[in-house]
Amino acid sequence: MADNLENLSMNDGLTLDDRDRRILTLLQRDARMSNADLADAVGMSASALWRRVRTLEEAGVIERYGAVVNAKAMGLGFHAIVHVQLTRHDRDKLADFIRAVETSRLVQECYATTGQSDYHLRVLAPDLDAYNRFLEEFLFRLPAVASAQTNVVLRTIKRDEPVAP
Repeated sequence: MADNLENLSMNDGLTLDDRDRRILTLLQRDARMSNADLADAVGMSASALWRRVRTLEEAGVIERYGAVVNAKAMGLGFHAIVHVQLTRHDRDKLADFIRAVETSRLVQECYATTGQSDYHLRVLAPDLDAYNRFLEEFLFRLPAVASAQTNVVLRTIKRDEPVAP
């Protein structure tokens, strides 16, 4: 898709224009930006901006608002990417795997992907011992899991980049 598109059409008929893209970029950088400041930044009245943001929320373009928290400051100093291979793709075992991953407090993100591994997990734990317990007491006890390979994150180069609408 070309970067210079005038409008981006969404599945439900909503069309994003340059002003919408500016709103989305600013909100991704600072979701606490006041309605008045956001309106000034994009050249709209506060009431028109509020209506446009509500439309973007209702259309599902804006999924949620949140804060970016420093994991180390929260006592989560061990960061890993875990590549999981399943034993087989039995529907019930797969559903159990997904439910378990969704409920684990250590699993921050989970992606089903193509390639050698079936799933990729981003895991935060307090330390190596806690991560080892996660593997032994949680992940390896799931019947669908055949194997897991861990890549320890040494440092973060880029994260939380705003989606370029």
